[in-house]
Amino acid sequence: MSILNVEHVTHGFGARQILNDASFRLLKGEHVGLVGANGEGKSTFLNIITGKLMPDEGKVEWCRHITTGYLDQYSTLEKGKTIRDVLQEAFRHLSELEAEMIGMYDKMADCTEEEMAALMEDVGEIQSILDYSGYYTVDARISEYANGLGLNEIGLDRDVSELSGGQRAKVLLAKVLLENPMILILDEPTNFLDENHITWLTGFLQNYENAFILVSHDIPFLNSVINVVYHVENAVMTRYTGDYDNFVRMYELKKRQTEQAFEKQQKEIAELETFIAKNKARVATTNMAKSRQKKLDKMEKITLMREKPKPVFSFRKARTPGRVVIDCEDLVLGYDAPLTKPVSVQVEQGQKIAIRGVNGIGKSTLLKTLLKLIPPFAGTVAHDQFVEPGYFEQEAESGSETPLQVIWDEFPAMTNAEVRGALAQCGLTTEQISSQMKVLSGGENAKVRLCRIMLHEINLLVLDEPTNHLDQDAKDALKKALQEYKGTVLIVSHEPEFYMDIADIVWNIEEWSTKII
Repeated sequence: MSILNVEHVTHGFGARQILNDASFRLLKGEHVGLVGANGEGKSTFLNIITGKLMPDEGKVEWCRHITTGYLDQYSTLEKGKTIRDVLQEAFRHLSELEAEMIGMYDKMADCTEEEMAALMEDVGEIQSILDYSGYYTVDARISEYANGLGLNEIGLDRDVSELSGGQRAKVLLAKVLLENPMILILDEPTNFLDENHITWLTGFLQNYENAFILVSHDIPFLNSVINVVYHVENAVMTRYTGDYDNFVRMYELKKRQTEQAFEKQQKEIAELETFIAKNKARVATTNMAKSRQKKLDKMEKITLMREKPKPVFSFRKARTPGRVVIDCEDLVLGYDAPLTKPVSVQVEQGQKIAIRGVNGIGKSTLLKTLLKLIPPFAGTVAHDQFVEPGYFEQEAESGSETPLQVIWDEFPAMTNAEVRGALAQCGLTTEQISSQMKVLSGGENAKVRLCRIMLHEINLLVLDEPTNHLDQDAKDALKKALQEYKGTVLIVSHEPEFYMDIADIVWNIEEWSTKII
């Protein structure tokens, strides 16, 4: 049974073509991975099928009575609500049904026999829906999902406005999963999730009976939960069966076959053109030349796929500081209350330190405290006098300026060509360089912010979840750059497969925490 049919959808932003004649179908129970490089149109496609965006051409048809749950990169939460309030919203439609049923019972106290029969029938129907939906086990389900995603540790009575970005993402994810829709649509759900919570989500999706569409750059996660891949490249969408590894094998095979066919055709074209040039002027062979020309004119030319620019990251090292870059004495993290016990640590020149710990434990707070962007709750933070930091924050920039303007504002002495060259080195195309920051994908936005850091001379590189939204090519390029960089590195990441090849020290700040983990 087809749940969703997308036919001949075309969409673009100005001169930038995002999707061209794209078709897609989703069958009952399919677990689809939507993959492609940064900026290829994955989030745009999700916005089109969920009705947030109207395509320039084509049509989108859902089956009747469909229910969907959509977790996108930019979902928000309403201030003043607790985590429990938000999670209970997943069952709002059932609560409304129960209220309607109670109202019917009230009417039964004063009604005719015919009205009573109709009310009893309606009550029975609503009661069946509530029983089937597990309405009377809602609290147990909320507790199970909250525990699986680490929300019980935060406290379900916490106001959502007090949560970190990672904690808010978990709340939104739990709410979507609790809704148990006929189709789940998840855009980068593992961003901000810790390893044990990714494991829980993996098990949940493996056992999910309904269909889902998943966008993720986490390859091990994708491989473990999907059975169909849709690949978006150069505005074209292609379907593959199997997991991500199978898609890669089939994609490379298809690419080699196309290249071989292209080379064969180019050789044939050259031979035809040579024959035509030699024989069209000779009376005896002019008809043969015309025949070859007709064959050449009718030939359907094979074109090779346009290669996307692969990013190359490199960080410029400023003068070498002293042996101790950052010196912390009895450091306590926190705002209104302490988050950690007193800790005395040093960051030495050339060290590459990975910082891990569950969401909300204080990883981002630690980075900002070490950089002196916020004061410590207690204790001291001292910098070497020659420290030159470069800081990559989690939050994307969403202004109306273009990447060209963002870089130019900070480096006005650079020429237009130099700015464009620096952005192109980070894997951005001409169209992306001229687009507003707020319409760029999360990965494109991250590349602009990395570019800005690369243009400074630094000796302390501080990165807060830099791989969120980055495609595999960009992750590989960033890992290589960090391995080659001779300065000091502090990195927060939820991906051990990324940071373990870089870090020589791992700080687990759960060991510093005053919370019970």
